[in-house]
Amino acid sequence: MHNKILNIAVIICIVFVNLLSTASFAQVKSQTNINHYQVVDTGQEEFFNNYQIISKPSEGQPFYGQDAHYIRNAPSYSDNGDGTITDRVTGLMWQKGYDVMTYEEAIEKVKTFNVAKHTDWRIPTIKEAYSLILFSGVDVSSNDMSRLPKGGIPFIETDFFDFTYGSNGERVIDVQILSSTIYQGTTMGGQATVFGVNVADGRIKGYPITDLRTRLGKKFTVRFVRGNPNYGKNNFKDNNNGTISDLATGLMWGKSDSKKAMSWEDALSWAQQKNREKYLGYSDWRVPNAKELQSIVDYSRSPQKTNSAAINPLFEVSQIIDEGGKTNYPFYWSSTTHKNIRDGREAVYVCFGEALGYFKPPFSQGRGILQDVHGAGAQRCDPKTGNPGDYPQGHGPQGDVVRILHYVRLVRDM
Repeated sequence: MHNKILNIAVIICIVFVNLLSTASFAQVKSQTNINHYQVVDTGQEEFFNNYQIISKPSEGQPFYGQDAHYIRNAPSYSDNGDGTITDRVTGLMWQKGYDVMTYEEAIEKVKTFNVAKHTDWRIPTIKEAYSLILFSGVDVSSNDMSRLPKGGIPFIETDFFDFTYGSNGERVIDVQILSSTIYQGTTMGGQATVFGVNVADGRIKGYPITDLRTRLGKKFTVRFVRGNPNYGKNNFKDNNNGTISDLATGLMWGKSDSKKAMSWEDALSWAQQKNREKYLGYSDWRVPNAKELQSIVDYSRSPQKTNSAAINPLFEVSQIIDEGGKTNYPFYWSSTTHKNIRDGREAVYVCFGEALGYFKPPFSQGRGILQDVHGAGAQRCDPKTGNPGDYPQGHGPQGDVVRILHYVRLVRDM
């Protein structure tokens, strides 16, 4: 009788252990299937007011809550000594060097590309390419872009990655890293467009695949990537309480935006006001940094293709009347200052509507024509304060519209 009871007990234990093992395996498998990645920090450690570097503001003071107050997932790289660089935050492996070629040439070359005995290289998506950008950089844009001015700092980690100003063009700012992300629309008068990250001037723009001046394929700085196929893929969950969680990045977003445009300083203040009010039940909201904000762009959507903003439809997006009198979608402030060789008077914004500009085609005469010049999903910059009326034809080579007042979407850590 005793042996029978003992045998039954042993069988029960074995069954219980097997159930636990099965449950544990299922849990591990489920966790493995979860798309998760970290958004790399911008690398910005300085504090700014509307014009220049300042000492660190305290809570309750003007300009509190900007990028440098929140340093998370600091950039970290390893040089593997074989022509490759590993990003220890994202898990991506990059080509240390670069080649200069057209979009079509890059598509062909990557098919047989072999570095360090790896043959699974790809052209990076725009979110993968943007993971490399650092806003410790200083924009070298000037009226004379044929020469390199003093004070410039590249927007990429040059201790690890090869970098040359003007690597793919005649201007010193021509260092546009090619992505595989095609714009879901056209720019500059109907041109098929691919996104790129400019690590000389700190911007994302859509670039016509055919150079408008030469009528040949536009040359890009091409740097291939491999590993972590989930980087940049969102996993949104509507929490049904006015917030949306991205289970991929661990960031929680306000489902609604600010519903009004405001200056950069007011955007920072508005976030602190919402914290005092315990907006949606939380008191740790912030204006997202540039890379956090870009992480929620949906590059499969655009006003031209889907008649919507470039964001998942779970989010509520304000509509605006743009400079041409048409219905469009806002630009959104980040908490990141865009420093140039003169000062820190500009801050980064991301276009969730068309990235309009007053563009004058090469060799044409007269004033620029308002049109989508860089694509929804572009990242540019605007003065933090001032009068938009002072910029009737925008600014920069493509006449980027200047609004100064932008919308805000708050974020917090889950």
